[in-house]
Amino acid sequence: MPSGRASRLFHYGSLAVGLGLGALGEAAKRLGSSGSSSDGASSVFLSRANVERLVRKLSKMRGAALKLGQMLSIQDSTGVPAEVGEILRRVQSAANYVPLAQLERGIARELGAAWRSEFAAFGDVPFAAASIGQVHDARLGARLRERHGLDRVAVKVQYPGVAGSIDSDLDNMRSLLVMSSLLPRGMYLENTIRAARRELRWECDYVREAEAMARFGALLADDPVFVVPRPVPELSRQTVLTAEFMPGARIRAAADADYTQEERDYIGTHIIRLCLRELFEFGFMQTDPNWANFLYDRASRRIALLDFGASRAFGAEFLGRYLRLLRAAMEGDRDACRHWSTELGFLTGYEADVMTQAHVNSVLEIGKPFAAPGLYDFGSQDVSANVRSAIPVMLQHRLTPPPEESYSLHRKLSGAFLLCIGLRARVPCQDMFRRALAAHGSMLEQQ
Repeated sequence: MPSGRASRLFHYGSLAVGLGLGALGEAAKRLGSSGSSSDGASSVFLSRANVERLVRKLSKMRGAALKLGQMLSIQDSTGVPAEVGEILRRVQSAANYVPLAQLERGIARELGAAWRSEFAAFGDVPFAAASIGQVHDARLGARLRERHGLDRVAVKVQYPGVAGSIDSDLDNMRSLLVMSSLLPRGMYLENTIRAARRELRWECDYVREAEAMARFGALLADDPVFVVPRPVPELSRQTVLTAEFMPGARIRAAADADYTQEERDYIGTHIIRLCLRELFEFGFMQTDPNWANFLYDRASRRIALLDFGASRAFGAEFLGRYLRLLRAAMEGDRDACRHWSTELGFLTGYEADVMTQAHVNSVLEIGKPFAAPGLYDFGSQDVSANVRSAIPVMLQHRLTPPPEESYSLHRKLSGAFLLCIGLRARVPCQDMFRRALAAHGSMLEQQ
């Protein structure tokens, strides 16, 4: 796996050359077959051969490329070409592991040359991989097992070179996206890159993640459903994070036929409940809604939360205004939706009416689960698809980028909705929202 800046720059450079040659070849092929290249530059760049080039290269690079992809596809595949969505899905699921010698050097740099002596067992082959690191199964040695009351742990090790190459990787990705015209106008790529840069730095800081994990552990200590792993500080550093191993299956399994409707409703209800607690009660949110970050233990009916690198706080003023916007959406109040969207910075007040109406329609769609009395059936609805229908108008007519908080907040909310859609869950969203308003409505005054 390339670790140095020069090495990563070489890989991005060779990717750019390969994509360019692939696009030329595709254009020539189309000219030869039809006498026209009117399909457009982006489709030429997204030929099948170039998709394969991107998957192979980005599977090796990971890091910034995957983070930027997540930021660009906040709403399912909204605004992003289908071919780009395919690339992101395949790269995220690809298993490219760090060679053992490189892995051992990285851990030794952080924990010392005798790091294996702190473990009774350590699995050299990772059992999970993500955008910036891979995870190993291990058992603590006697000293730390006795101190923490833990036996089995998960050890997350950051890919070498990711943290030091954030800026150059994102700059290279920007160049590729601009060169290939893959993205539609109006996506405010610079703002997306700025948000991705900030979040990548957070996620590369495993000390920060361990602190966020401990904070969530305290916040959810009395929660009857959610459980948070305990970090092991002695074996956690900037690029190595050791924490309690959590039992359970990824909740994607709950979408399978052998899970009952009651189980799917239960999981979906508590995922939405957690979002509301994070917004109304904690002012602190784990903003990565990846299915892999939730484990469900059918025996105990507990849901384990994983991966706290993207956790962040939101200011009271922003949350007060945002919750007023959600309440307006729940009540179907278009004027209030427009007002609070302007207060938050989604609108300037000078947009064309077609833009304002498209934005308000998208807000009402996001609020639709909370507007429905009784159980909201996510299985028969598609909030993200309805929001997606307004995207072309907003991309064409928007005058200002969304507020920076919205990149991570909307990723979490849309991800939670998509999760419930995948589960076909029926959730009492309005009832939970009203109870949260009654218990913590004072937050609405903080604006």
